[in-house]
Amino acid sequence: MAALIDLVMKGGPVMIPIVGFSVATVACGLERAWYWYRLLTQENQVVQDVLEAARHDLSEAEAIAEQSQDVPIGRFLLAPLRLRQPSPETFRLAMEAAGDREFAEMRKGDKLLETTIAVSPLLGLLGTVTGLINTFNNLNIGGGGGEGTSAQATRAAAGIGEALITTAAGMVVAIMALLIFRLLVSLQARQMDYFSAAGSELELIYRQFWDESELEDEEVLEAIAPGGRNPLGIERR
Repeated sequence: MAALIDLVMKGGPVMIPIVGFSVATVACGLERAWYWYRLLTQENQVVQDVLEAARHDLSEAEAIAEQSQDVPIGRFLLAPLRLRQPSPETFRLAMEAAGDREFAEMRKGDKLLETTIAVSPLLGLLGTVTGLINTFNNLNIGGGGGEGTSAQATRAAAGIGEALITTAAGMVVAIMALLIFRLLVSLQARQMDYFSAAGSELELIYRQFWDESELEDEEVLEAIAPGGRNPLGIERR
């Protein structure tokens, strides 16, 4: 710990924002790791239970989704199930609105990581430039009665080495943020596909078993042509 503090002190004032970005990146990574762990370990069971219940009883499916509101997929499936006898279009719109809210939550932290990726290397370069300026300002080139050339060269080398610390630190922080960001983007893309598939399956179940207009059309056709006959040529949907 003491060595780390000493390294930060050698890097100069620019190391302060770089350290701040590193702490924010680690905190964001840990928070996102917990978020995705909870989501990925529970969502399959939630989707399976809700879809299975929806085939028999929408109220039961709603109750299961309501108990799973701490999981994004639970909130997503609950939004249309809360409606009372919605049309298929309204059912789909409710899912789409809920999906947009959940996807916004999934992207939480992306702006911070993008800013870290862009700014940290620039801060490192700035620290190197200011460190080199200070190093050369402290050299007594051509002055008389001062230190010897060897001593000045040694001090200049040490100063340059310390100045490069900020560049290395800025690159390390940016690389760490980039790896976390790319992982999150991959997970977000996977979840969008998963939400779309689960939502389409729920909508299909609703249309097949619970849409009142669909059921009425089936009853009319059955009344017109008992036993499946269709003398009037009315097509079943």
